[in-house]
Amino acid sequence: MSPNRRNFPSVCEGVMPTDARSRRLRPKFCHSQNRAFTIVEVAIAVIVLAMALTTGITAMQRAFFEFDTARNLQVAGNILQTEMEKERLLPWAKASDPAYLPVIDTSFNRNPAIAGRFTLSRSLTTLPSRSGQMVQIKLTIRWRSLDGHELSRSYTTYFTQGGLYEYFYNKS
Repeated sequence: MSPNRRNFPSVCEGVMPTDARSRRLRPKFCHSQNRAFTIVEVAIAVIVLAMALTTGITAMQRAFFEFDTARNLQVAGNILQTEMEKERLLPWAKASDPAYLPVIDTSFNRNPAIAGRFTLSRSLTTLPSRSGQMVQIKLTIRWRSLDGHELSRSYTTYFTQGGLYEYFYNKS
C-alpha cells in the first residue's frame, strides 16, 4: 500500500455494518475495487467485435459491386439509346444490311473508365411475313463487372422500308 492510503480510511469503512447479516445491504460500490475483466470476457468481446467488423466490411464490398453494376447499367443504356437513334436515321439500304456493324460513339470512348470495357453488337432479322420490307434490329452491349460476371443488355426495334407510316398506310 502506498503511504498516503494508510492514513485514509476506505469509503465503506466505519459507515457500513460488518456483521454477515447486514452485508447484503451494502451498496455495490463498496465491493472490492480491484476487480478486472477475465481473459474469457476479453476474448468474447474481441470475437464479437471482429464479427461485427467483418460483417460491415463484407456489406460495404457488396455495396461497391452493386454501385458499379448500377453505374454500368446506366452507361450501357445510354450507349444503346444513342446507337438506336443513329439506327433510326439510317437509310433502308444500310439499315437492312446485315454486314453493318455499329461503333460505340466517341463521346463515350473519351472516358477512360468506359473505353474498351463495353462491346456493342447488332443482329438483324428479316421478317418474311412482311414481304421482306421489315427488319428486326437488336442491339446488344456486353461488359464485365468488377467481380468478373459478364453482363449484357439489349434493345430491339423494327425498321420498315419507306418508314413507319408508309408501312401502316400502304400495306402491300
